[in-house]
Amino acid sequence: MSEAEMAIAAHELEALFDALPNVVFFVKDQEGRYTHANLTLVSRLGMKRRSEVVGRTASELFPAGLGGLYSEQDRRVLEGAVIEDHLEIHIFPNHKPGWCLTCKRPVRVGGSIRGLIGISRDLRSPEGRHPTYDRLRRVAAHLQQHYAGAVRLQTLADLANLSVSQLERQFRHVFLLTPRQALNKLRIEGAMRLLHGDDSVASVSAACGFTDQSAFTRRFRSAVGMSPRAYRKAIVSPESLATHK
Repeated sequence: MSEAEMAIAAHELEALFDALPNVVFFVKDQEGRYTHANLTLVSRLGMKRRSEVVGRTASELFPAGLGGLYSEQDRRVLEGAVIEDHLEIHIFPNHKPGWCLTCKRPVRVGGSIRGLIGISRDLRSPEGRHPTYDRLRRVAAHLQQHYAGAVRLQTLADLANLSVSQLERQFRHVFLLTPRQALNKLRIEGAMRLLHGDDSVASVSAACGFTDQSAFTRRFRSAVGMSPRAYRKAIVSPESLATHK
């Protein structure tokens, strides 16, 4: 059987991903409109039927800020970019945030890009049975305690008695994240907590280890889907927060 004959139709993948409650699956056409969506995505959008999602774009399903961001992400993929393990927060129907790793790839037919395909995986618990788990847990604890300051990879590697390359490889195996992704996750979580208070965005940025407020805003928006100021406004109106794309 040839490779072409083994090609799997999108609706077959859709049915397969229906069985995975912790993974969102979607396919979009050249205009960024959903053509396929698994039931996890449908449910997290607060809908009951796939037909409510299919044919619509992210901009039509989400508030302007988020929809625009997701559509821009789609545009880059439809131009040929590949998004791998992009760490971002998704807001679930109960308004509680959860971290996901999103991947998107262009779909090519006859050499031309005809759409995109993607998944978002919920970040699972660490692999506690890994032989280096105890050493890596020391690294995770250090990040938790010192995320607001300068953190060097070599310091983390020394804590685990590993080389930097070993640390990055094994940390990702256990936690699904690189040490830098874990650090950014902690800083964004800290910022989300502080934004519930009255401190200025600049103060929140500095308190969470960001030396450049514009860089803080870019990273926050990339992970959360909106700027720190927009997130602060959304806190008092949680229905304006979105779920998945």
